[in-house]
Amino acid sequence: MSKILYGGETAKAVANFPISGEPVPIEVIHWLGRVKGAGALVNAELGNIGKGLGRQIAKAAQEIADGGHDEQFPIDVFQTGSGTSTNMNVNEVISALTGGKAHPNDHVNRGQSSNDVFPSAVHLAALDQAQNTLLPALSQLEKALDRKARAFKNEVKSGRTHLMDAVPVTLGQEFGGYAAQVRLGRERVAAALVHVGQIPLGGTATGTGLNTHPQFASKVRAILKKDSRLKQIAPPADPMEGNASRDALVELSGALKVLAVSLTKIAQDIALMGSGPRAGIGEIFLPELQKGSSIMPGKVNPVMPEVMLQVCAQVIGNDTAITIGGMQGQFELNVRIPLIARNLLQSIKLLSSASVAFSEKCVDDITANKAGTAASAGATLATATALNGAIGYDKAAVIVKKAAESGRPLRDVALEEGVDAKLYDATIDLRRIAAGNQS
Repeated sequence: MSKILYGGETAKAVANFPISGEPVPIEVIHWLGRVKGAGALVNAELGNIGKGLGRQIAKAAQEIADGGHDEQFPIDVFQTGSGTSTNMNVNEVISALTGGKAHPNDHVNRGQSSNDVFPSAVHLAALDQAQNTLLPALSQLEKALDRKARAFKNEVKSGRTHLMDAVPVTLGQEFGGYAAQVRLGRERVAAALVHVGQIPLGGTATGTGLNTHPQFASKVRAILKKDSRLKQIAPPADPMEGNASRDALVELSGALKVLAVSLTKIAQDIALMGSGPRAGIGEIFLPELQKGSSIMPGKVNPVMPEVMLQVCAQVIGNDTAITIGGMQGQFELNVRIPLIARNLLQSIKLLSSASVAFSEKCVDDITANKAGTAASAGATLATATALNGAIGYDKAAVIVKKAAESGRPLRDVALEEGVDAKLYDATIDLRRIAAGNQS
């Protein structure tokens, strides 16, 4: 590390919390820098500190926001539940960068409390990462799945319910469903960001705004909104709610959990459809990225679906911790904010990178196994469902059972049971059956 810039309060926190070796997410530190810088400029404008000192604090804070001093923030993420230690850490480093001209509390922290500033930085970091990283990643994956839906629109295959043969569908219909799941997940995340953008800045210690100018928070928010172009930045619905609860972060995590559930379904289906090459389902070909076994020659595994499945498991686990953290504040303050920040930002990062990788290294290069889809479409006895209107459910059930037990073709058994050949051939059109009521 270069010259240590932090002071005694940071050193105490480092000594007090030798827990995980994992610091507070750096995105939170960067946003604390932005808040401190905007706060200094506003305090100077309001006459709370000198304009020259305000500019010096803002300059130092911008260096932090730009990542110029990341090594100066070593406090473990499992620390005091309000994030006070990290807020003091940032105050001390900014003070040092001004040559000690700015006092950490009287000047850098003027009009602020850890109780409103730290959660504000967490909200802003989550908003920033979700808006500018996760949503574009999800859009990329959605488009990749939609392209496959169009490419596979004529690939008829067996449908499956309860893992059993069902009436035919197309591979394109399945991929269209996957694209819709991702689109709806993206919409859920975007909807949650409206509340995440409502930051508690200005509430200070207990939400009452003690020791801060009435215009401080609104002016700081205006600067942050303009500089970041995050249009969701807004005041809290109620200042007491803003300080006391982190419900908006729990809401966002919930949207991420739903997304993880959707991506689990998609990744599992794709892995199963690509299983084989001879003893599996074998309806699609997945890209062959690397050797799948250190002992079995030629084996290739569905590595990208497996990555996605592990990421989704982690996100769902993170959500459980965030949920518990969100309900463990008392009275005027939630005191599990570092935990929430750690898990939420990790979930956003994992889902963002996994969505891009899954799109580029898997979905983009999936091809249909035409022989496999044709075989499954022709083999499913559930096509007899289309005969229900002509011969009735009970008669169709007899035909299906007889065909299943004998292994004979469905058509042969149907004709043997008295179904007219022209009726059968006109009705059992796999492509038309797959189209359902859209044919």
